[in-house]
Amino acid sequence: MSANGIRLHVAECGPASGEPVLLLHGFPEFWWSWRHQLTALGAAGHRAVAVDLRGYCGSDRPPRGYDLWTLAGDVAGLVPALGARRATVVGAGWGGAVAWTLATLHPRVVARLAVVATPHPLALRRAVRRRPWRWTRALRDVAFFQLPRLPERSLRRDHGAAAGAFLTAGAAAGWSASPEFAGVVARHAEALLTPRTSHCSLEYFRWAVRSQGRPDGSRFAAALDRPVEVPVLHLRGALDPWVPEDVVRASAGWAPEHELVTVPGAGHFPHQEAPRHVGEVLLRRL
Repeated sequence: MSANGIRLHVAECGPASGEPVLLLHGFPEFWWSWRHQLTALGAAGHRAVAVDLRGYCGSDRPPRGYDLWTLAGDVAGLVPALGARRATVVGAGWGGAVAWTLATLHPRVVARLAVVATPHPLALRRAVRRRPWRWTRALRDVAFFQLPRLPERSLRRDHGAAAGAFLTAGAAAGWSASPEFAGVVARHAEALLTPRTSHCSLEYFRWAVRSQGRPDGSRFAAALDRPVEVPVLHLRGALDPWVPEDVVRASAGWAPEHELVTVPGAGHFPHQEAPRHVGEVLLRRL
């Protein structure tokens, strides 16, 4: 699909027309991380569309455009490319940040919003600034990602073993010990080894940090500091080690219709760790 000047790879299930449900992945994921919801939504009669975001796998991997302004523009352009006027948008991780931004800056294309393990970007920013010690591990990783070349090499080392390390660190113990986990890690490692994907995926983190002291970062924060007009369903794994519950609840400050659903036994990737539960919640709300 062509959108916003680039080509985006999508995987679809369900009817070939109608209002789509867009599924946006996080790091170190790709479209396949929504495999369970993709088939469940399609089987229920929804037009489910899982996207490789800019810089990942089957989508174009240009040298720039990894700011949330542009990433939201990619998805806003994808909706009419699919022949639709609006879409339900579901995002996890970085895909959730894109979804929040899309609903704020391009409200006409968003019918409903669901985010997984992702606070509103301004809620996250404020939480990190007020209590940085709560984010020591995450901030250490993000600081490392700011270095040139070395982080890319670390992601590609040992056949992409870093993908498994991130999934293990964020997941609840039950999923990482399950028989399917090795296969899931292998698929994500393979995706991370796609040429330039390691570099492009890190550019998301680099913009997030470097924009803090630049005018475009201030303009972005000001543009995002207004209420989301559509209902927001917020899913969080009860055992998420990276995003505290109070930060997720703080997102309600930008979402007048904000519903938090806790997924028991899941960590930072509930759509993969507890796919049936997440699928049932999405289907009920849709």
